[in-house]
Amino acid sequence: MKTKILQVLRQNPEGFVSGQQLCEQLGVSRTAVWKTIHQLKEAGYVIQAVQNKGYHLLSAPDILCESEIASQLDTKWLGRSIRYFKELDSTNAEAKRIAEETDNANWHGTVVVADTQTAGRGRRGRSWSSPPGMGLFFTILLKPEIDPSNAPMLTLVKAMAVVKGIQQTTGLQPQIKWPNDVVLHGKKIVGILTEMSAQIDYVNHIVVGTGINVHHKELPEEIAKTATSLDLELVTKDHMVQISRAQLLGAVLSCFETYYERYLKNEDLSALVEEYNSMLVNKDRMVRVLDPLGEFAGTALGINERGELLVDKEGEVVKVSSGEVSVRGIYGYV
Repeated sequence: MKTKILQVLRQNPEGFVSGQQLCEQLGVSRTAVWKTIHQLKEAGYVIQAVQNKGYHLLSAPDILCESEIASQLDTKWLGRSIRYFKELDSTNAEAKRIAEETDNANWHGTVVVADTQTAGRGRRGRSWSSPPGMGLFFTILLKPEIDPSNAPMLTLVKAMAVVKGIQQTTGLQPQIKWPNDVVLHGKKIVGILTEMSAQIDYVNHIVVGTGINVHHKELPEEIAKTATSLDLELVTKDHMVQISRAQLLGAVLSCFETYYERYLKNEDLSALVEEYNSMLVNKDRMVRVLDPLGEFAGTALGINERGELLVDKEGEVVKVSSGEVSVRGIYGYV
């Protein structure tokens, strides 16, 4: 009921929605509508009620409950099942538990969201700071019919969705640091971790986790020089944009659904290469490839349809896949 009322009110941002209209659309009584409106007000929603005009949503709190998230969704299948937790060890871990403890694959497209994580992880087991009320931590659970070797490209698909979602929500222009980070003005703002359970030729499940620094006003000393948050970046703008994490999540999920479906057509990034490279902060810049088999420097040319980074090493174009390889700028993080 809360979700449906919020959706209807948001569809009429400039005007009022009558109580009768809500009753007819939802198939409930005026009393049920009034009670739900009252509950929303108690949760922090500012809803104007005027006799003979109806209800008008003036503002919403920045909360990540299931009804708020669902009311922000504009997807066909992704996120139609939302699992929200106030506190969780990690959204990736919970998504894997859902897949492993459920007999059927109806969980495909489930999104796990947490307000805080006690054991948030990044790539190669690095910890991810997840204080309550500050960030957006979520995981998409997928069961695609693809070759397991094509799964790592989903990290790049997710990075594109995050960049686009942030652009749409805040007006900021983040970029991708290949393969799994999103940066703003040279500082990391998003981390992505993709994990898979598979057999030789069959995917059991894939989880694509994302952590976005949103409301952090300061960051731990050890990462302050290389990380930032959306709020910190927006402080430099003429006016402060009030970010709704649920709205941001809805935008990212909508973008991911679009990019993911384009990826599935060929199980590669052939339909996304050009747009991805336009988002790539490394493109045409000198980078250092930190490969366990031997480091080398070169100019990043962009990615190919397999998501590999093409690096010009003294006239030879080297294809760099993710895995154990890291890429850094010659003189810093990017």
